[in-house]
Amino acid sequence: MQNLPTYDDVVAAADRINGHAHKTPVLTSRTVNEDLQAEVFFKCENLQRMGAFKFRGAFNALSRFDAEQRKAGVVAFSSGNHAQAIALSAKLLGIPATIVMPHDAPAAKVAATKGYGGKVVIYDRYTQDREQIGRELAEKEGLTLIPPYDHPDVLAGQGTAAKELFEEVGPLDYLFVPLGGGGLLSGCALATRALAPDCKLYGVEPEAGNDGQRSFKSGSIVHIDTPKTIADGAQTQHLGEVTFPIIRRDVTDILTASDSELIDCMSFLASRMKIVVEPTGCLGLAAARQLKEQVQGKRVGVLISGGNIDMSRFAALLQS
Repeated sequence: MQNLPTYDDVVAAADRINGHAHKTPVLTSRTVNEDLQAEVFFKCENLQRMGAFKFRGAFNALSRFDAEQRKAGVVAFSSGNHAQAIALSAKLLGIPATIVMPHDAPAAKVAATKGYGGKVVIYDRYTQDREQIGRELAEKEGLTLIPPYDHPDVLAGQGTAAKELFEEVGPLDYLFVPLGGGGLLSGCALATRALAPDCKLYGVEPEAGNDGQRSFKSGSIVHIDTPKTIADGAQTQHLGEVTFPIIRRDVTDILTASDSELIDCMSFLASRMKIVVEPTGCLGLAAARQLKEQVQGKRVGVLISGGNIDMSRFAALLQS
């Protein structure tokens, strides 16, 4: 595929979002370091605006709209974090936003999206095609469609998270990044290869939805049914036409984590590091634990992608 985004696009995105996105903190844990016998750095995108890394890509994409696009508005489809990111970015930039969300999206994510001024259109994720709904709305109402991951401006914005991490802590030997549709992983791949070319970069997806792993191994995009997993931010059915070639070229491998591993990580992060992380955000730590022997004595980055979860759901999962 021609004209794939490059690290220069990540640098340009960093300039655009500067002063709008938070430069999220990097946390460490003596307990994790002792357990893995490694130096581990957590990039906490759960503390980003609207609670997830998605704000970076959404704001970058919307800030590039021309006057006509800004006036007409944006449409997006998302299970929650991209929805909130588009709604908040649109509000900050004065752009009307319509968001297509699944009927079973977390209530907190729907409420937040509406709270940011987004007009929410509900669909059934198991029987309807959100991409088709989004395209039809765009065509009918003259809106610009910004998908959750398969867009050059979106993935360039997401890559600013890894850029910040490397600039703060220096080169790493390993970096673990959650994987759904690949916006975060492909953007982080561009930053990783530019700033720490020897770093082993792993995408991590839910065990029930290993389309990325299968795509990576087969060399072409594998489509699956919507996976049933607690990691709702990674319930994607396939990688993107823009994200996949970057992942195939720049990523070391794709790993998976089970729901029970994610619950263990959620519990640890809440009890020992005092941070609320949604299941999807725990994928990186779960994988780092799996590679305990390999990462020993190394400098390891773990990207925590988000912290948007209903507190009742959070409590129920920790008790399960």
